Amino acid sequence: MKHLDGTEWKVKKIGVIGPGIVGMPMAALLAHARIRIGSEEPAKVVVVQRNSPHSGWKVAAINQGRSVIGGIEPGLDDIVRESVQEGLLSASHDYSVLNDADVVLVAIQTDKKGLEPDYGPLFSGLTDLAVALQKKPSGKIPLVIFESTLAPSTMDTLIKPFFASYGLQEGKDILLGNSPNRVMPGRLVERIAQADKLVAGLHPLTPQLIRQLYSFIVTRAELHTTNSYTAEIVKTLENAYRDVRIAFSAEIVRYCDDNDIDFYALRDEVNKELARPDESSSNPTAVPTGAMLIPALGVGGHCLPKDGILLWWRKLEKDGPSSDSLILKAREINDEAPAKTLELAEKHFGSLNGKSVALLGAAYRFNSEDTRNSPTLVFARELISKGCRVVLHDPFVKKDDQNILRYGFSDILTHNLSEALREAEYIFVCTAHSMYVDGLSEILSSAPMARGLFDACNAYPQKNLNQETVRMAGIGKGRKTPSPTFVDFVYKGFRAMETGVANEVAMLCNFFNQEYHLNEFNRVHYGRVRELAGTCTTGCDLAVPGQVTHSVEYDGFIPRLVQCALQQARTNTFSAL
Repeated sequence: MKHLDGTEWKVKKIGVIGPGIVGMPMAALLAHARIRIGSEEPAKVVVVQRNSPHSGWKVAAINQGRSVIGGIEPGLDDIVRESVQEGLLSASHDYSVLNDADVVLVAIQTDKKGLEPDYGPLFSGLTDLAVALQKKPSGKIPLVIFESTLAPSTMDTLIKPFFASYGLQEGKDILLGNSPNRVMPGRLVERIAQADKLVAGLHPLTPQLIRQLYSFIVTRAELHTTNSYTAEIVKTLENAYRDVRIAFSAEIVRYCDDNDIDFYALRDEVNKELARPDESSSNPTAVPTGAMLIPALGVGGHCLPKDGILLWWRKLEKDGPSSDSLILKAREINDEAPAKTLELAEKHFGSLNGKSVALLGAAYRFNSEDTRNSPTLVFARELISKGCRVVLHDPFVKKDDQNILRYGFSDILTHNLSEALREAEYIFVCTAHSMYVDGLSEILSSAPMARGLFDACNAYPQKNLNQETVRMAGIGKGRKTPSPTFVDFVYKGFRAMETGVANEVAMLCNFFNQEYHLNEFNRVHYGRVRELAGTCTTGCDLAVPGQVTHSVEYDGFIPRLVQCALQQARTNTFSAL
C-alpha cells in the first residue's frame, strides 16, 4: 500500500505506549504475528512504560518474557514469552526508542473528572512521544494509533493541535488514527482476534493503513473503516448504552426484589420477546449480550462508569446537564447499587451493624485482577461505616493494587479463603471468580460462624441457595414466577427506553455536525453509528429514532429511564426526526 508521500509503506518498528490490559496483548500479538509490510524482516515491537513507582516494574518483566497482566488470560503468557525469545518484543523506559518508529500505538488510560475527560496521563505520555518524534528521520511519516478511549471531538480539537504545537502537522508530518479497543479481561487474546474492530482517522488514508496492519492480528473478525468522530462516538456509545441497559435491569430487579419475583425468569422471557436471549442468566461466566443485562452489586471497570460522560462532554460543556438524558440518568441509578444491595441484604438478614462480614471478590470482573471502579470497594466502605468488621478476599488482587491502597484496604485483603471466612457471620459473593462459583460447599464449610450468604453477582442458581444451616439470598432471587402482564410491561418499557436512547444519540450526532462544521469525510451519520455499534459483540443494538408512546404503569411502578424517554417525547428535547 502507498503511504502519504507516494512511496511503498514500510513497517519495521512498532511502538506501544502503555502495557496495560490493552497495550500488553496488542504488543504481544503484533510481535507474534511477524508482520511484514514493505520489508522482508518481521516488524519489531517495543513497549514503552514510564518508570513510575507503581508500573515501572513492567519493563523488566516484559524483557524477561513475562506478561504483566494478572488474572487468568489464556494464551497471553506463552505469546509474550515466545515473542521475547525471538527478539521481536522488548520494553523500555526511554521514549527515544520511538524516534524511528513507523507506527506507535497509544494505550494510555483515560478517565473522567466530574463531567469532563481527565486526559492528564494521556497528554503526559503524548508530550514525551511528541519530543521523540521531533527527532524522527527526515521524510518519515509515522502513524500514531489511539487505542485509548477518546471523547468525541478529542482527536480533531485537542490531539491534532497538540502535535502541531511540536511542529508535527496532521496529514503532512504525522498521521493520527484511532482504533478504540473492544477487549475484555479474561478474554484478551480471544477478543482481539475475534471481535470486530473500528479503524479510523482524520485523513482518508489513515484507516486504510491501520486496516492493513491490524489484519495480521484481527484474523477472525471484520475491520470497519470510518472517521475519527464516528469512532469516538461509537466507542463511548457502546459502553454508555451498556450502562443504560444495566440500569434498566437494576430498576426492574429492585421492583422484583421488593415483590419476591424471580428476575432471571423475567429476564429470559423479556429477552425472548426482544429476540435477544443469552445464557448468562444461568451461567455466571458467560458474557451477557442479551437486551436486558445482569444487575449486580454495581457497575465496575474502567469504561462503563465514564464513557457516557465522555459521549456527552461537549454537549454538557455547551448547554449543561440535561434531566431528560437516559445516559446520564443511568449513571445515577447504577451508582445507587451498593447501597441498594445493602438494603436488600438487611431485608433478608436483619441489621448488619457491627457484624463480621467477608466479601469474596475485590476485582470488578470474574477471573481478573482489575479493581478499577470495583463496586466491592464501595460496598466495603458502606459496611465499615456501619461498624462492620470487614475482610476482603480475592485470589488475584494484590495488596499493593492502586485501588486497594487508595481505599486503605491492604490490611483487610487476604488471599487465604479460610482466613477470610473463619469468623464471618455474613458472606457476600461479589465477583463470580471460578473458585467461588465452583466452590460453594468449600465456602460454607470454611465459615463455621456464618449465618447468611448473599449472592451479589448471580454466582449461583436459585436451587443452590436452599441450604438449611445458612440463610441464603441474592439479587433477583425471588420465588414468584413473573406474570405475563408484568413480562409485557417490562418488554414495552425496554422498547420505550431503547427508542429514547436512539433519539438521544441522534441528537448528539446532529450536535457534532453542527458545532464542528465537519467536512464530508469526517461527518457523522446516525445510520452509520448504528451500524458500527451493532458490530460490538456485547450487543449494542440501537433502535431507529422515533416516537415514544409507552406510558402504562404496573402497580404504580414505572422505571425512571422510561420516564426520561417519555419526558423527551413530551418536550421534544431530543427530537431527531
